[in-house]
Amino acid sequence: MSERKLPMLKIRMNPVPKGSSDFQQFAPFRDGVNKLLEIEIMGFLSDTNHKNVRVCNFGKGKLNSIMVSKINLIALLISLSSFIACQGQSNTKNMDKESLKNNPLLCDIETGMCETSDGNRDTASQSKIQSTKKSVRVVYYTDPICSSCWGIEPQLRKLKLEYGNFVEIEYRMGGLLPDWSYNSGGIGKPSDVAEHWDEVSVHYDMPIDGDVWLEDPLHSSYPPSIAFKAAQMQDNEKAILFLREIREMVFLQKKNITKWENLEVAAKKVGLNMEQFKTDYEGKAKELFNEDLKLGRELGVRGFPTMFFFDESGNQEIVYGSRPYPFYEMAILKLNPNATKSEYSKNWETLFSKYPTLTAKEFSELSGTPRDESEKQLNELVLKGDLEKHTTKNGSIWTTKKMNR
Repeated sequence: MSERKLPMLKIRMNPVPKGSSDFQQFAPFRDGVNKLLEIEIMGFLSDTNHKNVRVCNFGKGKLNSIMVSKINLIALLISLSSFIACQGQSNTKNMDKESLKNNPLLCDIETGMCETSDGNRDTASQSKIQSTKKSVRVVYYTDPICSSCWGIEPQLRKLKLEYGNFVEIEYRMGGLLPDWSYNSGGIGKPSDVAEHWDEVSVHYDMPIDGDVWLEDPLHSSYPPSIAFKAAQMQDNEKAILFLREIREMVFLQKKNITKWENLEVAAKKVGLNMEQFKTDYEGKAKELFNEDLKLGRELGVRGFPTMFFFDESGNQEIVYGSRPYPFYEMAILKLNPNATKSEYSKNWETLFSKYPTLTAKEFSELSGTPRDESEKQLNELVLKGDLEKHTTKNGSIWTTKKMNR
């Protein structure tokens, strides 16, 4: 009896120009800061009739062929990307290990983490938190001024579109910057963060203007975190919109989001009840924020972004830092192998109706458009009068015409 022919996956690892994105499902993976790796995938994901694939490894003059499941193959690719990422050395200036340790706002580009001054990954407890209505619950620890959290917006938005029927995401605030008095030495003032944010912007291919730390520096990330909890008390979906709004304010518009006038503008824009928002901001929201900090300590959160994935039995997967999309997808599939992707329209009208503001990296991730073509397509839509473009010194963001910024 002849063996049934299976679809083939071939991996070709070549340096390619930054911005190239020929294969959207698993590539590109970053190699350090300056290179990408190209992975050639020959139709195994689209073949729903096969649960296994044949992986061919061309090495030392002979062909080795193994049979693996699709899920194990995803894990293999993730492991490969992790190994490759560890080989790359960041050329970020003024980011030695002591500086990273002393200042949580200096995020480690290699790990994709903005680490707090205390906490340890090794102390993370196996929590018995369980999923609720949907099969997988995600507890997402973040912070409004975490540059690495801004960096994973493309992956997170895609995850919601593809696995929103199976995943419930619960946003928790982690308290990245209590104030500037915690630092006993090394990096000790806001202006030290400005250059780092500019470098992080290039690395994540997301617009960030670090000049806010020179022109109107923030004294803490606690006020915007408490404001998010106040918004969350009213409406969870509006709270997520509020978080996006204040992030655009601080990363693109150089606005100090610790100031009430800026928080107020963002809250009005997403449709929150302002009287209730102010009452909660000055009262109950502070208590809820402290509860987030307490749970974060219990879970062993040491930096942001950190995502805890739980199934209905309390089994847990954790993704630390900024990672390529398959890391988050794999965490879901480990807990629920039956989770299937939802198909969604990838045309620009549909995407902008779901997410009224998109960066070129986000549009590329969501539409499947190669990165070097996504910005060109968005600019063409601006010329046609369909979109508006707002430019910073480190990139742009596109919005629908009806939005007033």
